[in-house]
Amino acid sequence: MSHIVVIGAGQAGASLVAKLRKSGFDGDVTLIGAEPVPPYQRPPLSKAYLLGEMELERLFLRPESFYSDQNITLRLNETVTSIDPDAKTVTVGGDVIHYDHLALTTGSEPRRLPATIGGDLEGVHVVRTLSDVDAMSASVTPGARALIVGGGYIGLEAAAVAAKSGVAVTLVEMADRILQRVAAPETSDYFRALHSSHGVDIREGIGLDRLVGVDGKATGAVLSDGSKVELDFVIVGVGIAPSTRLAEMAGLTIDNGIAVDELGRTSDPSIWAAGDCASFPHAGGRIRLESVPNAIDQAECVAENMLGAATPYVPKPWFWSDQYDVKLQIAGLNVGYDRVITHKGDKGAVSFWYYAGDRLLAVDAMNDPRGYMIGKRLIEVGKSPAPEVIADSETDLKSLLRT
Repeated sequence: MSHIVVIGAGQAGASLVAKLRKSGFDGDVTLIGAEPVPPYQRPPLSKAYLLGEMELERLFLRPESFYSDQNITLRLNETVTSIDPDAKTVTVGGDVIHYDHLALTTGSEPRRLPATIGGDLEGVHVVRTLSDVDAMSASVTPGARALIVGGGYIGLEAAAVAAKSGVAVTLVEMADRILQRVAAPETSDYFRALHSSHGVDIREGIGLDRLVGVDGKATGAVLSDGSKVELDFVIVGVGIAPSTRLAEMAGLTIDNGIAVDELGRTSDPSIWAAGDCASFPHAGGRIRLESVPNAIDQAECVAENMLGAATPYVPKPWFWSDQYDVKLQIAGLNVGYDRVITHKGDKGAVSFWYYAGDRLLAVDAMNDPRGYMIGKRLIEVGKSPAPEVIADSETDLKSLLRT
């Protein structure tokens, strides 16, 4: 009987082992996670969970009993220290476990501030795990002062939750504008105005020079323009990096993550990868997607391919972000866009449509589920409405699916 071992008990790992069983695999399955709790949802951590609107048990992707019911060995609070591809073994704790196939769903790790500028002071937080959010929860109280470092989606979501909790928030982004790496100026302008309306002090084109502290606790910051900010805690949202340490130790090919082929197989034919940690072929190059939908879809595809399906993974990228009472939904990838068309909907709904020439690439939709769903469908079937049609607020977007 064969044994499939999965390292990384996040969204991708949980999806992969569940799909193995659903697809009829009756061999041994072991899922190894470094955290002490079963696989859980990460997006609600810094929002509903931190706000006290979601209890811990509701975070879990499945009840812990699911794994025993499905004869999946769940090893929690354990760290894999090495992989031996020649012997086909992994070492975890004091055990050496043999595998026939191994899947790496190790996810990603938040980038942290270096200790040389105060990153090791007490009160400096990142947002990634349950323990990260539990550690900062006591600080998020009315009247507290927070510095958010980074104006991407992680930083903006953290700013929204802090502001809703009555925290005085200053956010610094060293790029010229928030969301510069991932979105058009129109989207940046929308969210800058949204946060400003909730009292967030956004400072763009300004970086963090250093944090200062008293008795080992962060109490202030000196910014790159020489200004100073008094604070009670710091949230760092400067991006994430793929977790590739084990893959590197195993000698696997690394290319902006663990490099896999169109099936999800790494440079070792017995080792696979999926989720945030994996880069895969796409549009003549390689891409790595950091999203829950990709983690689920790619992991399920890899599970089937481990069982012989030989189905290439074709991503259908979509993302979301919740800030205050605004739900941002993103369809497609905006890489290579040369213009953005605005479509205004009802009751303040708005969407920004990214084009490269006459080809539709992506849509950012704010409180506009219709625009999002129609844009997503158009992108998936390869249809590109004329930009002037999108720009007309009187256009019935649904009609575009019929033309």
